[in-house]
Amino acid sequence: MGVYNRAPLAFERGEGARLFSTDGDVYLDCVGGIATTGLGHAHPVLVKALKDQGEKLWHVSNIFRIPEQEALADRLCAATFADAVFFTNSGTEAIECALKAARRYHVVNGQPERVEIIGFDGSFHGRSYAAVNASGNASYLEGFGPRLPGYTQLPFGDFDALKAALGPTTAAVIIEPVQGEGGARALTEAQLDELRALVSEAGALLIYDEVQCGMGRTGKLFAYEWASDAAPDIMCVAKALGGGFPIGACLVSAEAGRGMTVGVHGSTFGGNPLAMAVGVAAFDAINTEELLGNVRDVAGYFVQQLNGLKDRYPDLIVDVRGKGLLIGLKLASNNREFMALARDQKLLVAGGGDNCIRLLPALNLTVEEASEAIAKLEKTLDVVRASQKAA
Repeated sequence: MGVYNRAPLAFERGEGARLFSTDGDVYLDCVGGIATTGLGHAHPVLVKALKDQGEKLWHVSNIFRIPEQEALADRLCAATFADAVFFTNSGTEAIECALKAARRYHVVNGQPERVEIIGFDGSFHGRSYAAVNASGNASYLEGFGPRLPGYTQLPFGDFDALKAALGPTTAAVIIEPVQGEGGARALTEAQLDELRALVSEAGALLIYDEVQCGMGRTGKLFAYEWASDAAPDIMCVAKALGGGFPIGACLVSAEAGRGMTVGVHGSTFGGNPLAMAVGVAAFDAINTEELLGNVRDVAGYFVQQLNGLKDRYPDLIVDVRGKGLLIGLKLASNNREFMALARDQKLLVAGGGDNCIRLLPALNLTVEEASEAIAKLEKTLDVVRASQKAA
Protein backbone atom coordinates (compact mmCIF):
# COMPACT_ATOMS: atom_id res chain seq x y z
CA MET A 1 0.00 0.00 0.00
CA GLY A 2 1.20 3.48 -0.76
CA VAL A 3 0.95 4.74 2.79
CA TYR A 4 4.56 5.89 3.11
CA ASN A 5 6.31 8.89 1.63
CA ARG A 6 9.68 7.16 1.53
CA ALA A 7 13.02 8.88 1.09
CA PRO A 8 14.86 7.75 -2.07
CA LEU A 9 17.37 5.68 -0.10
CA ALA A 10 17.94 1.99 0.64
CA PHE A 11 20.45 0.56 3.07
CA GLU A 12 22.25 -2.75 2.99
CA ARG A 13 23.80 -2.75 6.46
CA GLY A 14 24.36 -0.78 9.62
CA GLU A 15 27.12 -0.59 12.18
CA GLY A 16 26.73 1.45 15.35
CA ALA A 17 25.65 4.94 14.35
CA ARG A 18 26.44 4.37 10.65
CA LEU A 19 24.19 3.22 7.86
CA PHE A 20 25.66 2.02 4.57
CA SER A 21 23.48 2.59 1.52
CA THR A 22 23.11 0.22 -1.42
CA ASP A 23 24.87 2.76 -3.62
CA GLY A 24 27.95 2.90 -1.40
CA ASP A 25 27.39 6.03 0.68
CA VAL A 26 27.81 6.18 4.48
CA TYR A 27 25.34 8.11 6.62
CA LEU A 28 25.44 9.22 10.24
CA ASP A 29 22.14 7.95 11.62
CA CYS A 30 20.39 10.30 14.02
CA VAL A 31 17.00 8.69 13.36
CA GLY A 32 17.69 5.24 14.78
CA GLY A 33 14.58 3.72 13.24
CA ILE A 34 12.56 6.44 15.02
CA ALA A 35 14.33 5.93 18.37
CA THR A 36 14.18 2.15 18.04
CA THR A 37 17.78 1.00 17.50
CA GLY A 38 18.72 2.30 20.93
CA LEU A 39 22.10 0.58 20.91
CA GLY A 40 22.89 1.36 17.29
CA HIS A 41 22.92 -1.03 14.38
CA ALA A 42 24.08 -4.65 14.68
CA HIS A 43 25.09 -4.34 18.31
CA PRO A 44 27.09 -7.54 19.00
CA VAL A 45 25.28 -8.33 22.25
CA LEU A 46 21.87 -8.21 20.54
CA VAL A 47 23.10 -10.10 17.50
CA LYS A 48 24.43 -12.89 19.72
CA ALA A 49 21.20 -13.05 21.75
CA LEU A 50 19.13 -13.40 18.59
CA LYS A 51 21.42 -16.02 17.04
CA ASP A 52 21.56 -18.07 20.24
CA GLN A 53 17.79 -18.05 20.68
CA GLY A 54 17.17 -18.66 17.00
CA GLU A 55 19.00 -21.96 17.23
CA LYS A 56 16.89 -23.09 20.20
CA LEU A 57 13.23 -22.02 19.99
CA TRP A 58 11.30 -19.44 17.97
CA HIS A 59 7.68 -19.66 19.03
CA VAL A 60 5.30 -21.62 21.24
CA SER A 61 2.44 -19.12 21.88
CA ASN A 62 1.22 -17.86 25.21
CA ILE A 63 -0.64 -21.04 26.06
CA PHE A 64 2.68 -22.14 27.60
CA ARG A 65 5.09 -20.49 30.01
CA ILE A 66 7.94 -18.66 28.28
CA PRO A 67 10.95 -18.37 30.62
CA GLU A 68 12.55 -15.55 28.63
CA GLN A 69 9.30 -13.58 28.96
CA GLU A 70 9.31 -14.02 32.70
CA ALA A 71 12.96 -12.91 32.83
CA LEU A 72 12.24 -9.63 30.99
CA ALA A 73 9.06 -9.02 33.02
CA ASP A 74 11.03 -9.48 36.24
CA ARG A 75 13.57 -6.91 35.09
CA LEU A 76 10.94 -4.36 34.10
CA CYS A 77 9.02 -4.77 37.34
CA ALA A 78 12.14 -4.59 39.48
CA ALA A 79 13.19 -1.34 37.80
CA THR A 80 9.79 0.42 37.83
CA PHE A 81 6.48 0.92 39.63
CA ALA A 82 5.01 -2.10 37.85
CA ASP A 83 3.89 -5.44 39.25
CA ALA A 84 2.91 -7.15 36.00
CA VAL A 85 3.62 -6.91 32.27
CA PHE A 86 1.79 -7.84 29.07
CA PHE A 87 4.07 -8.22 26.06
CA THR A 88 3.07 -7.16 22.56
CA ASN A 89 4.66 -6.81 19.14
CA SER A 90 4.52 -3.03 19.03
CA GLY A 91 3.92 0.16 20.93
CA THR A 92 0.47 0.50 19.39
CA GLU A 93 -0.58 -2.86 20.77
CA ALA A 94 0.78 -1.87 24.18
CA ILE A 95 -1.43 1.23 24.03
CA GLU A 96 -4.45 -0.94 23.17
CA CYS A 97 -3.72 -3.06 26.23
CA ALA A 98 -3.37 0.03 28.40
CA LEU A 99 -6.69 1.50 27.30
CA LYS A 100 -8.49 -1.80 27.84
CA ALA A 101 -6.84 -2.28 31.24
CA ALA A 102 -7.95 1.19 32.35
CA ARG A 103 -11.58 0.63 31.46
CA ARG A 104 -11.61 -2.92 32.87
CA TYR A 105 -10.16 -1.62 36.14
CA HIS A 106 -13.16 0.60 36.71
CA VAL A 107 -15.59 -2.16 35.74
CA VAL A 108 -14.23 -4.57 38.35
CA ASN A 109 -14.02 -1.66 40.78
CA GLY A 110 -17.77 -1.08 40.50
CA GLN A 111 -17.60 2.07 38.36
CA PRO A 112 -18.41 0.95 34.80
CA GLU A 113 -19.43 4.51 33.94
CA ARG A 114 -15.76 5.53 33.97
CA VAL A 115 -14.93 5.15 30.28
CA GLU A 116 -13.54 8.57 29.28
CA ILE A 117 -9.92 8.64 28.10
CA ILE A 118 -8.29 12.09 28.22
CA GLY A 119 -5.37 12.74 25.90
CA PHE A 120 -3.48 15.79 24.64
CA ASP A 121 -2.89 17.53 21.36
CA GLY A 122 0.33 16.78 19.55
CA SER A 123 0.43 13.29 21.01
CA PHE A 124 1.11 10.14 19.03
CA HIS A 125 0.04 6.84 20.52
CA GLY A 126 0.16 4.66 17.41
CA ARG A 127 -1.99 3.83 14.40
CA SER A 128 -4.64 1.41 15.63
CA TYR A 129 -8.21 2.74 15.75
CA ALA A 130 -8.20 3.24 19.51
CA ALA A 131 -4.70 4.71 19.44
CA VAL A 132 -5.50 7.35 16.83
CA ASN A 133 -8.63 8.29 18.78
CA ALA A 134 -6.54 8.62 21.94
CA SER A 135 -4.11 10.86 20.05
CA GLY A 136 -6.86 12.87 18.38
CA ASN A 137 -4.65 14.03 15.50
CA ALA A 138 -7.09 15.04 12.75
CA SER A 139 -4.75 13.97 9.97
CA TYR A 140 -4.68 10.39 11.30
CA LEU A 141 -8.45 10.25 11.87
CA GLU A 142 -9.62 11.69 8.55
CA GLY A 143 -11.45 9.24 6.33
CA PHE A 144 -11.93 6.48 8.86
CA GLY A 145 -15.51 7.17 9.81
CA PRO A 146 -16.89 8.53 13.05
CA ARG A 147 -14.56 8.99 15.98
CA LEU A 148 -14.84 6.52 18.80
CA PRO A 149 -16.86 7.85 21.73
CA GLY A 150 -15.17 8.40 25.07
CA TYR A 151 -12.01 10.18 23.95
CA THR A 152 -11.16 13.80 24.78
CA GLN A 153 -8.16 15.89 23.75
CA LEU A 154 -6.81 18.85 25.69
CA PRO A 155 -3.97 21.31 25.01
CA PHE A 156 -0.64 19.77 26.02
CA GLY A 157 0.41 21.11 29.41
CA ASP A 158 -2.89 22.94 30.07
CA PHE A 159 -3.60 21.80 33.61
CA ASP A 160 -6.51 24.20 34.09
CA ALA A 161 -8.27 22.45 31.21
CA LEU A 162 -7.36 19.09 32.73
CA LYS A 163 -8.82 20.03 36.10
CA ALA A 164 -12.06 21.03 34.39
CA ALA A 165 -12.20 17.85 32.31
CA LEU A 166 -11.54 15.32 35.06
CA GLY A 167 -14.79 13.95 36.42
CA PRO A 168 -16.82 10.94 37.53
CA THR A 169 -16.72 9.36 34.05
CA THR A 170 -12.95 9.69 33.59
CA ALA A 171 -11.22 6.33 33.25
CA ALA A 172 -7.69 7.50 32.56
CA VAL A 173 -5.37 10.24 31.38
CA ILE A 174 -2.85 9.19 28.73
CA ILE A 175 0.22 11.29 28.02
CA GLU A 176 3.79 11.15 26.74
CA PRO A 177 6.07 12.71 29.39
CA VAL A 178 8.13 13.89 26.41
CA GLN A 179 6.23 14.14 23.16
CA GLY A 180 8.06 12.71 20.18
CA GLU A 181 6.20 13.26 16.95
CA GLY A 182 4.40 16.23 18.48
CA GLY A 183 7.59 18.26 18.34
CA ALA A 184 9.78 17.06 21.22
CA ARG A 185 7.78 18.89 23.88
CA ALA A 186 8.59 17.85 27.45
CA LEU A 187 6.61 18.19 30.66
CA THR A 188 8.68 19.64 33.48
CA GLU A 189 9.35 17.57 36.60
CA ALA A 190 6.93 19.80 38.53
CA GLN A 191 4.24 19.28 35.91
CA LEU A 192 4.65 15.51 36.11
CA ASP A 193 4.22 15.62 39.88
CA GLU A 194 1.15 17.85 39.55
CA LEU A 195 -0.32 15.61 36.87
CA ARG A 196 0.05 12.57 39.10
CA ALA A 197 -1.66 14.34 41.99
CA LEU A 198 -4.55 15.61 39.86
CA VAL A 199 -5.31 12.23 38.33
CA SER A 200 -5.16 10.45 41.69
CA GLU A 201 -7.44 13.02 43.27
CA ALA A 202 -9.98 12.42 40.49
CA GLY A 203 -9.98 8.66 41.04
CA ALA A 204 -8.72 8.01 37.51
CA LEU A 205 -5.68 6.10 36.25
CA LEU A 206 -2.55 7.67 34.79
CA ILE A 207 -1.11 6.09 31.64
CA TYR A 208 2.33 7.08 30.39
CA ASP A 209 3.23 6.45 26.80
CA GLU A 210 7.00 5.99 27.04
CA VAL A 211 7.24 4.13 23.77
CA GLN A 212 9.62 6.75 22.39
CA CYS A 213 10.91 8.64 25.45
CA GLY A 214 11.49 5.55 27.62
CA MET A 215 14.24 2.93 27.83
CA GLY A 216 17.04 5.37 28.56
CA ARG A 217 16.19 7.99 25.94
CA THR A 218 16.16 10.89 28.44
CA GLY A 219 19.13 9.76 30.53
CA LYS A 220 17.09 7.83 33.08
CA LEU A 221 15.57 4.44 32.36
CA PHE A 222 12.14 6.10 32.08
CA ALA A 223 11.30 9.77 31.65
CA TYR A 224 8.88 9.89 34.59
CA GLU A 225 11.77 9.11 36.94
CA TRP A 226 13.03 12.68 36.58
CA ALA A 227 10.10 13.76 38.77
CA SER A 228 9.98 12.99 42.48
CA ASP A 229 6.51 11.48 42.77
CA ALA A 230 5.03 10.88 39.36
CA ALA A 231 4.93 7.11 38.85
CA PRO A 232 2.01 6.04 36.64
CA ASP A 233 -0.54 3.28 37.08
CA ILE A 234 0.05 1.95 33.57
CA MET A 235 2.96 2.51 31.19
CA CYS A 236 3.60 1.51 27.59
CA VAL A 237 7.09 0.73 26.34
CA ALA A 238 8.45 -0.41 22.97
CA LYS A 239 11.02 0.81 20.42
CA ALA A 240 14.43 0.64 22.22
CA LEU A 241 13.10 -2.18 24.42
CA GLY A 242 13.94 -4.52 21.54
CA GLY A 243 16.84 -2.57 20.08
CA GLY A 244 15.25 -2.93 16.63
CA PHE A 245 13.43 -6.21 17.15
CA PRO A 246 9.63 -5.72 17.34
CA ILE A 247 8.58 -5.72 21.01
CA GLY A 248 6.07 -3.79 23.06
CA ALA A 249 5.08 -3.99 26.69
CA CYS A 250 2.24 -2.73 28.83
CA LEU A 251 3.28 -2.40 32.47
CA VAL A 252 0.70 -2.16 35.25
CA SER A 253 0.60 -1.86 39.00
CA ALA A 254 -1.17 -4.71 40.79
CA GLU A 255 -4.13 -2.42 41.44
CA ALA A 256 -4.42 -1.09 37.88
CA GLY A 257 -4.17 -4.61 36.47
CA ARG A 258 -7.06 -5.97 38.54
CA GLY A 259 -9.39 -6.21 35.58
CA MET A 260 -7.02 -8.05 33.26
CA THR A 261 -8.04 -11.57 34.16
CA VAL A 262 -7.87 -14.80 32.17
CA GLY A 263 -9.48 -14.47 28.76
CA VAL A 264 -10.01 -10.71 28.58
CA HIS A 265 -6.94 -10.04 26.41
CA GLY A 266 -4.23 -11.90 24.52
CA SER A 267 -1.67 -12.03 21.73
CA THR A 268 -0.39 -14.76 19.43
CA PHE A 269 3.12 -13.44 18.89
CA GLY A 270 3.61 -10.98 21.75
CA GLY A 271 6.41 -12.01 24.06
CA ASN A 272 7.70 -14.86 21.93
CA PRO A 273 11.14 -16.33 22.73
CA LEU A 274 13.02 -14.51 19.96
CA ALA A 275 11.71 -11.10 21.00
CA MET A 276 12.25 -11.79 24.68
CA ALA A 277 15.83 -12.95 24.24
CA VAL A 278 16.71 -9.74 22.44
CA GLY A 279 14.69 -7.71 24.94
CA VAL A 280 16.56 -9.13 27.92
CA ALA A 281 19.90 -8.40 26.26
CA ALA A 282 18.86 -4.86 25.34
CA PHE A 283 17.48 -4.16 28.81
CA ASP A 284 20.69 -5.32 30.50
CA ALA A 285 22.80 -3.22 28.16
CA ILE A 286 20.70 -0.07 28.58
CA ASN A 287 19.96 -0.22 32.29
CA THR A 288 23.49 0.65 33.36
CA GLU A 289 24.84 3.87 34.83
CA GLU A 290 27.53 3.92 32.15
CA LEU A 291 25.00 3.93 29.30
CA LEU A 292 22.52 6.30 30.97
CA GLY A 293 25.37 8.62 31.95
CA ASN A 294 26.51 8.65 28.32
CA VAL A 295 23.02 9.74 27.28
CA ARG A 296 23.13 12.64 29.73
CA ASP A 297 26.66 13.65 28.68
CA VAL A 298 26.03 13.50 24.92
CA ALA A 299 22.64 15.18 25.32
CA GLY A 300 24.27 18.01 27.27
CA TYR A 301 26.84 18.43 24.50
CA PHE A 302 24.10 18.46 21.86
CA VAL A 303 22.04 21.07 23.69
CA GLN A 304 25.05 23.34 24.16
CA GLN A 305 26.13 23.04 20.53
CA LEU A 306 22.61 23.34 19.11
CA ASN A 307 21.97 26.49 21.10
CA GLY A 308 25.22 27.78 19.64
CA LEU A 309 23.84 27.07 16.18
CA LYS A 310 20.61 28.82 17.15
CA ASP A 311 22.64 31.90 18.11
CA ARG A 312 24.49 31.84 14.79
CA TYR A 313 21.41 31.04 12.71
CA PRO A 314 18.56 32.88 14.48
CA ASP A 315 16.83 33.28 11.13
CA LEU A 316 16.67 29.50 10.65
CA ILE A 317 16.40 27.89 14.12
CA VAL A 318 13.43 28.95 16.21
CA ASP A 319 13.84 26.67 19.22
CA VAL A 320 15.88 23.83 20.72
CA ARG A 321 13.68 21.51 22.79
CA GLY A 322 13.20 17.99 24.08
CA LYS A 323 14.93 15.98 26.77
CA GLY A 324 18.00 13.76 26.69
CA LEU A 325 18.56 12.29 23.25
CA LEU A 326 15.02 13.08 22.13
CA ILE A 327 15.96 16.43 20.69
CA GLY A 328 13.82 18.75 18.61
CA LEU A 329 14.87 21.69 16.47
CA LYS A 330 11.99 23.95 15.50
CA LEU A 331 12.88 25.51 12.17
CA ALA A 332 11.83 28.64 10.37
CA SER A 333 12.12 26.91 7.01
CA ASN A 334 10.24 23.78 5.91
CA ASN A 335 11.38 20.84 8.03
CA ARG A 336 10.81 18.23 5.30
CA GLU A 337 12.99 20.15 2.85
CA PHE A 338 15.62 20.50 5.59
CA MET A 339 15.64 16.72 6.12
CA ALA A 340 16.40 16.18 2.44
CA LEU A 341 19.20 18.76 2.52
CA ALA A 342 20.66 17.06 5.61
CA ARG A 343 20.68 13.77 3.72
CA ASP A 344 22.82 15.49 1.08
CA GLN A 345 25.34 16.03 3.93
CA LYS A 346 25.04 12.30 4.79
CA LEU A 347 23.13 13.03 8.00
CA LEU A 348 19.80 11.34 8.77
CA VAL A 349 17.31 13.19 10.97
CA ALA A 350 13.61 12.55 11.64
CA GLY A 351 10.67 14.84 11.08
CA GLY A 352 8.34 16.06 13.78
CA GLY A 353 5.29 18.16 14.45
CA ASP A 354 5.34 21.94 14.86
CA ASN A 355 7.85 22.15 11.98
CA CYS A 356 10.56 20.38 13.98
CA ILE A 357 13.25 17.96 13.03
CA ARG A 358 14.15 15.36 15.61
CA LEU A 359 17.52 13.91 16.56
CA LEU A 360 17.01 10.40 17.95
CA PRO A 361 20.47 8.82 17.82
CA ALA A 362 21.63 5.63 19.47
CA LEU A 363 22.00 5.93 23.23
CA ASN A 364 25.65 4.94 22.94
CA LEU A 365 26.48 7.70 20.47
CA THR A 366 29.88 9.20 21.25
CA VAL A 367 30.64 12.90 21.73
CA GLU A 368 32.81 12.68 18.62
CA GLU A 369 29.86 11.40 16.60
CA ALA A 370 27.65 14.11 18.08
CA SER A 371 30.24 16.68 17.02
CA GLU A 372 30.11 15.26 13.51
CA ALA A 373 26.33 15.61 13.53
CA ILE A 374 26.62 19.25 14.58
CA ALA A 375 29.09 19.93 11.77
CA LYS A 376 26.73 18.35 9.21
CA LEU A 377 23.80 20.36 10.58
CA GLU A 378 25.85 23.54 10.25
CA LYS A 379 26.63 22.74 6.62
CA THR A 380 22.94 22.11 6.02
CA LEU A 381 22.04 25.44 7.60
CA ASP A 382 24.59 27.15 5.33
CA VAL A 383 22.92 25.58 2.30
CA VAL A 384 19.48 26.73 3.44
CA ARG A 385 20.71 30.27 4.09
CA ALA A 386 22.48 30.43 0.72
CA SER A 387 19.40 29.21 -1.10
CA GLN A 388 17.23 31.81 0.65
CA LYS A 389 19.64 34.59 -0.32
CA ALA A 390 19.66 33.40 -3.91
CA ALA A 391 15.87 33.29 -4.10
